[in-house]
Amino acid sequence: MNGYKARTAYAALAAVMALTATGCSGGTNGAGEETATPSTALVIQTVPETIAPLGLNGQILPALTDVDLPDTEPAPEYLRLGVRHEIVKRLQERLMELGFMDNDEPTDYFGEVTEAAVKKFQRQNDLAQDGIVGDSTWDAIMDENAKYYAVSKGDQGDDIMQIQQRLYELGYLATADLVTGNFGDSTEAAVIRLQEMNGLTPDGAVGRQTINLIYSDEIKPNMLSYGEHSDVVLACQERLRELGYLTTEPDGAYGDDTVIAVKQFQARNDQVVDGYLGPSTRAILMSSDAKPNGMMLGEQGDAVARVQELLSKHGYLNSGNVTGYYGEITEQAVRNFQSRNGLSVDGQVGVQTMAKLTSDNVRRPAAGGSSSGGSTGGSTSHGGSSSGSTGGSSSGSSTGGSSSGSTGGAYTPPNTGQATGSAAALINIASSKLGCPYVWGAKGPNSFDCSGFVYWCLNQAGVSQSYLTSSGWRNPGRYTRISNFNDIQAGDIVVVNGHVGIAAGGGTVIDASSSNGRVVHRGLTQWWANNFIVAWRIF
Repeated sequence: MNGYKARTAYAALAAVMALTATGCSGGTNGAGEETATPSTALVIQTVPETIAPLGLNGQILPALTDVDLPDTEPAPEYLRLGVRHEIVKRLQERLMELGFMDNDEPTDYFGEVTEAAVKKFQRQNDLAQDGIVGDSTWDAIMDENAKYYAVSKGDQGDDIMQIQQRLYELGYLATADLVTGNFGDSTEAAVIRLQEMNGLTPDGAVGRQTINLIYSDEIKPNMLSYGEHSDVVLACQERLRELGYLTTEPDGAYGDDTVIAVKQFQARNDQVVDGYLGPSTRAILMSSDAKPNGMMLGEQGDAVARVQELLSKHGYLNSGNVTGYYGEITEQAVRNFQSRNGLSVDGQVGVQTMAKLTSDNVRRPAAGGSSSGGSTGGSTSHGGSSSGSTGGSSSGSSTGGSSSGSTGGAYTPPNTGQATGSAAALINIASSKLGCPYVWGAKGPNSFDCSGFVYWCLNQAGVSQSYLTSSGWRNPGRYTRISNFNDIQAGDIVVVNGHVGIAAGGGTVIDASSSNGRVVHRGLTQWWANNFIVAWRIF
């Protein structure tokens, strides 16, 4: 019997067995004596000795009315868009195992994301691409030898466009007009080149190894990168300095400072943060839409450390406070610098402040003045006390303002548990997007994938966080690590295998869910515990 049909036949089969058993029992005549048909006697004579003896009523199985049958609705003949049934969970789980859906907690809902995943599978397996799961599609998906997601020349679709976009960003596709959604000769050549440069078998197909590589930190690009020396690098450096990202003099050499500046620029301009000057990064860098730099309280990273080094060099910050964390001591040092050098005093490092910090005519602190901070202290680290002070300050200023503007104050999320200050603002912002559609690679404001949702919400809450994929969230390198699932608090970023969400308190999470096809507020179930990797405390 076919695998999918077999499941829908179980209930009927149980009923037939019960009725058959009842029909095999003998009757009684008017005198109360047992009677048996010849066929009944034959069955009794051939029953093996291992069969349990008949019951008092002479029945091998109880009557159908005595059985507590499950109240589960039979599986529909076809699984398609809009269907809700427990069997959909198994379908999604298998599609995730095979790489056709992003990893997520499976649900009983067959939505647009599930339909798209089924179509990809059908495309790869030469089945009619209707997104409907009948017998042939089900059996192919559940086959133990089913192949992992892969695309190659001749394929077309939205997923191909996403791959091409990344190939373009990495410099393997020459121009943006080659991002078409059609896997043709140019895409195949780009994939082969990428595979050759990265030690993979150059077969021109994008399978498991290649798809995992193109979003990893280990990818070797085909573009301007560390060690390059050219006029193109020089032009990019000059633009980075003009926008307030580069802290050293442009020299045409792609060194550590340039990598840090590029990453900071990418983080501010919705790019994948890889430190490479690829085509899309260069296009935005040189455009009038490029966002200038602006560091503020609560930020961390190498770019912050460079600013702190400049503040220390000019006498505004003790060297012991060069930690890479923008705490209250750094903010006060920036205010002192701005006041002394005729700049608007806001405690933030924007284009003008950065330009002055990197210039040759900086005014040092007045005689008798002192640099900010003592030896160092907890307030400049990204551990305990800084989290509290930072959360409080940003809640009252940038965080409070941005969240109010984003949500309109109309939504108060339930079950916020221990959320206070900025954590509550983050949850409020996340809740304002409940119901927005899940779209792979989308970063908002009206559609998201899981990592794009976390990225957008954090930046709306005043946390300057660069875009990271779900795998990148395994080690973002700037927040307090929570290793125990039971220690998760409201406002924490919860990272599981292939997925990421925002803890909302009360044992719940808000996330852009591929299995639900939208942003949802749901429980941190056993699935989350089983797939848990780490959580990050920001506030």
